[in-house]
Amino acid sequence: MMTPVELNRRGFSALVNALGYADAIRFVRQFDNGSGDYTKERHQWLDKLTLEDIWADIQQRQSLANTD
Repeated sequence: MMTPVELNRRGFSALVNALGYADAIRFVRQFDNGSGDYTKERHQWLDKLTLEDIWADIQQRQSLANTD
């Protein structure tokens, strides 16, 4: 079994081989732990929505998707 350091080194090497150095870095940069309290923030906007609001949003998105 590889050590975490070896796994990281070999994994990044595989990405570089498959994507090239610049795109491998762009790929890795997509993964970020972020900040804040997602659960708390989600409740701040989600708790205000009714089922009717959600249903109307779904219908609007479907309508827009059908016109593209």
